[in-house]
Amino acid sequence: MKIAVVGTGYVGLVTGTCFAETGNNVTCIDIDAKKVESLTNGEITIYEPGLEKLFLRNLKEQRLHFTTSLAEGIKDAVIIFLALPTPPGEDGSADLKYILGVADDLGKILTDYKVIVDKSTVPVGTAEKVQAAIAKNCKSEFDVVSNPEFLREGVAVDDFMKPDRVVIGTRSEKAKKIMNDLYAPFVRQGNPVIFMDERSAELTKYAANSFLATKISFMNEVAKLCELLGADVDMVRRGIGSDDRIGKRFLFPGIGYGGSCFPKDVQALVKSSTEVNYEFKILNAVMDVNESQKVHLMPGIKKYFNNDLKGKHFALWGLAFKPNTDDVREAPALYMIDALLKEGATVSAFDPEGMKNVKRTIGDVITYAEGQYEALQGADALIIATEWNEFRTPDFSRIAASLKNKAIFDGRNLFDLHAIEDLGFHYESVGRRTVN
Repeated sequence: MKIAVVGTGYVGLVTGTCFAETGNNVTCIDIDAKKVESLTNGEITIYEPGLEKLFLRNLKEQRLHFTTSLAEGIKDAVIIFLALPTPPGEDGSADLKYILGVADDLGKILTDYKVIVDKSTVPVGTAEKVQAAIAKNCKSEFDVVSNPEFLREGVAVDDFMKPDRVVIGTRSEKAKKIMNDLYAPFVRQGNPVIFMDERSAELTKYAANSFLATKISFMNEVAKLCELLGADVDMVRRGIGSDDRIGKRFLFPGIGYGGSCFPKDVQALVKSSTEVNYEFKILNAVMDVNESQKVHLMPGIKKYFNNDLKGKHFALWGLAFKPNTDDVREAPALYMIDALLKEGATVSAFDPEGMKNVKRTIGDVITYAEGQYEALQGADALIIATEWNEFRTPDFSRIAASLKNKAIFDGRNLFDLHAIEDLGFHYESVGRRTVN
């Protein structure tokens, strides 16, 4: 099948590459000529485990192509995916200007039947807006389908190739058959393709991400209570996670969620609710909890240093919002950095993949170390913000020798309390007792 994907960001590049991997002929379209040139030359523009191998293979087999021309990219395509950014506006609403702009352009150049698929996360009613924008200038037949993505950064390739479910919003039987044929290779083990109306499909994505964000914030609230009551959040997590009505996933406490999805999607669902005069009280609380959780370690850090961080130097392990990605959007580490700098401290940070993106975001206000142990040199204490695997079993003797104080403030609960206590560290984590 011939497929076009408009947008070569995170979702677009994963979508295009994975569809090519199942034998489809895919053309990805982007207005960024430099980016298109890099991709055409085999230079992948995002970090995602397992993606580069598939990308290079399909590029070599000429099943994956890139262009800046919308007309060229959609030529002979049966399906056109819109994988464009929907950044939050100042009021929290999703900005649809990129999607509607492309929809308007498509209306002027479509000459035969196409299935136009909203792959981006969009508010309820967007399919109707895309339909209207295309129809304004289009005389050929087309259908607009909502097909939200459920990709987790760090395991996006596996999520796409072996989806838990595929959600497709359409009331067109013709579009339904085409989409069912497209996804058939991905659901051979019986995972469902769920068809519904477009509005329900759009809401499904927001509801799923908002529920997961709620689980995280709930567990972070439990962690705060554990600290006050002398309970251990790890024990509580295991106790409630063994109940299959609750489940084990998304119950790990920490310094909040970040990334390109949860913050934006929760905010957008709250905004959509407000527009129909409904107050989504739970999600307002979720956002409030997450905002404060990002700097949850700061009171303990300040207390340890007698409320004076001026001139103190901190090593920071982890910048990406989660491991196995270079995405630093809404990363808790950035909020920690801002809080430390405001107190007069300095920071030396290391992240296996995220440093370039942080440097683009905040520049040289911090030092970027070449390795995790290099970041420790001359530091008064270590702060951990991302749970990369290489941080889980470090050389503690090397940490102790490098730091001015044997103090670790762990926002991801990486270390066993008894083991770290035996090593003589001052250790503070989330929802567990402080080790002195």
